[in-house]
Amino acid sequence: MADTLTQTPGPVVGIAHRHDSAHLHVAGKARYIDDEPEAPGLLHLAFGVSSEARARIVDIDLSAVRAAPGVVAVYTAADIPHANDVAPVAGDDRLLADGEVVWLGQPVFLVAATSRRAARQAARLGTIRYERQDPILTVEQARAAQSLIEPTQRMARGDAAAALAAAPHRLAGQLAMGGQDHFYLEGQIALARPLEDGQVHVLSSTQHPSEVQHLVAHMLGLSSADVTVEVRRMGGAFGGKESQAALYAAAAALVVHHTGRPAKFRADRDDDMVQTGKRHDFLVDYDVGFDGEGRIEGLHLTLASRCGATVDLSPAINDRAMFHADNAYFLPAVEIVSERLKTNMVSATAFRGFGGPQGMLAIERVMDAVAGRLGLDPLAVRQANLYGPGRDVTPYGMTVADNIAPELIARLREDGDYAARQAAVARFNAENAIFKKGLALTPVKFGISFTTTHLNQAGALLHVYADGSIQINHGGTEMGQGLYTKVAQVVAQAFGVGLDQVRITATRTDKVPNTSATAASSGADLNGMAALNAAQTIRARLAEFCARTFGGAAEDVVFAGGQVRAGGEAMPWATLCRRAHMARISLSSTGYYATPDLHYDRDAHQGQPFYYFAYGAALAEVVIDTLTGEHRVLAADILHDCGQSLNPAIDKGQIEGGFIQGQGWLTSEELVWDDAGKLLTHAPSTYKIPTANDRPDRLTVTLWNGTNHRPTIHRSKAVGEPPFMLANAVFSALGAAVMACNPAAGWPALDAPATPERLLAAVARQRGGVS
Repeated sequence: MADTLTQTPGPVVGIAHRHDSAHLHVAGKARYIDDEPEAPGLLHLAFGVSSEARARIVDIDLSAVRAAPGVVAVYTAADIPHANDVAPVAGDDRLLADGEVVWLGQPVFLVAATSRRAARQAARLGTIRYERQDPILTVEQARAAQSLIEPTQRMARGDAAAALAAAPHRLAGQLAMGGQDHFYLEGQIALARPLEDGQVHVLSSTQHPSEVQHLVAHMLGLSSADVTVEVRRMGGAFGGKESQAALYAAAAALVVHHTGRPAKFRADRDDDMVQTGKRHDFLVDYDVGFDGEGRIEGLHLTLASRCGATVDLSPAINDRAMFHADNAYFLPAVEIVSERLKTNMVSATAFRGFGGPQGMLAIERVMDAVAGRLGLDPLAVRQANLYGPGRDVTPYGMTVADNIAPELIARLREDGDYAARQAAVARFNAENAIFKKGLALTPVKFGISFTTTHLNQAGALLHVYADGSIQINHGGTEMGQGLYTKVAQVVAQAFGVGLDQVRITATRTDKVPNTSATAASSGADLNGMAALNAAQTIRARLAEFCARTFGGAAEDVVFAGGQVRAGGEAMPWATLCRRAHMARISLSSTGYYATPDLHYDRDAHQGQPFYYFAYGAALAEVVIDTLTGEHRVLAADILHDCGQSLNPAIDKGQIEGGFIQGQGWLTSEELVWDDAGKLLTHAPSTYKIPTANDRPDRLTVTLWNGTNHRPTIHRSKAVGEPPFMLANAVFSALGAAVMACNPAAGWPALDAPATPERLLAAVARQRGGVS
């Protein structure tokens, strides 16, 4: 049944339209790569992987692999025609290991067979002899070996050491936070097809088609123009398909190059989890000085992350952790030290928030610990430290010009009935020895832009056909977040037509070149503006045509309600398009946008890396069972800043999903490696993502009624990553519940994720027992 919202011509931006593929999703008709018909001669692929985390390869015997049923070809690094490289930046990620392995599960050889099952079975038959070395796996081992992916970074303002020494109160502590698997519903997959004259077409489940294009071309020794990468939609990504998809696309393209046959690589869930990177886990050490009201006077913060065996995107991710170690708080004298540790594990990679969540969780722990030491309400301490007039410059030298955090927090405190609920929680805890409740309200201030400045650009290609239908293509990718719908809304509104007039097409590198990844929450900001630029070009041509044809001025032509009015004439949009075509008016245009006013000196860690900030706050209430360590999130009230929302329905969906995903990171999603470097939590049987049952009993999401002070697309704000960090409220509430077991002991030493085992141990420590 037609959606009346999308069928009614008129203003479409700011209206709650459904996702463009919603009807296809619910009917099972949305096509993903694995739904594509399998062409004759299709080969299926699997990797043979290392069984050591750090070793020199002495010998490889693949005779049994080649002899296995269904096997057509087997390839090693020696069969790569040009560059054995699938790295996003540093050139150190190998498609196939060459001479050494640096993490357990690293691809060593590639099998092409007539079925997926045959490929996977054959891949297990290879015999590899190693000269083993002791792997570096822990923070302590990496520090002892001085194993770093780059030099330790420092961001500072003022004299933190002097401020700490002079502060009335001082407190030191440590917080460990785990990584996180992306657990997208659609796993890693690529389908490569041969074209004429050695060219290759790749269907890839990737957030970064241009990067996949360039890496595949470089690997095969082709030009970028010889490789076309296409993606219509992904079944989730969350950063896990920003750099990681290149491995599978390159493998498929390699087989096409050698055999001339189409090739598909669909990774099994277990293999996917072993072979792809995770969110960085962090070990945080803090030393904080503060006054009697909890206002921070000096802070030293050390952020140590395990980056894995190669560089991947770790420098930028760890930079963003430093950028967000202030969250919404002014730190007058601060030193932030960031250690980027190289370990023999699959390299950690982009994940929603891109290091920001780790930096924010660190400063939220500091706020809670200060409150616990002084016996103050943690919210009062947070409010005392917020940015404000005269206290509005970040540690990296950027002025916070759009600070709405104080007003937003105050409104959520009032609307969420914080004071009364805090009193009710106190009464509950006084009356219950076994169950304890906690309540916490935490803010979010998240910088929007790629911190690598040149990535802040986008292109679009827009066609208006003679019948009035419109086709839009841009460099952004759709991973379920509604980007395609939002950009289509922008285009429809520009021409004054209904959303049903706009046909969205797959992202392709032969339509819009040299695009940035759909990441950094910038998809709608960049691609929406590029599409608007293209639409404005065509609209200007049409307005000039109307002025010449019907009289009046071009600037007076009105496009609205599916009609065009000019010089006293009114006609349907489709009629104008037909007449313009007959008059030889070009109805096609490219569009381009580059975010202005960005600059950053990475050596000094100073500048303006962000165009603006997005804000939010969450009020979470939890209850824990002190006998088992189990917990439940009873309620969460969220107030979030989307500026002037392009699509409130999609934005609210992103906020809800981000909050639950963040809750999973902080409570249940635990990654475990053994002493040999083997990932033990590599399947849903051992890795616990949140389910519908983990959703708070009451979850309310309200959009802040505001606007972006920057001239973004329709004054909207990004919404992809910031909601993830709203879940910090859950972690702080759990800490408050544990503290209620013995408030005199101060804030508990609780690490993330706060699994039942960790909560139970924290309760024991709080009560003075042995954990």
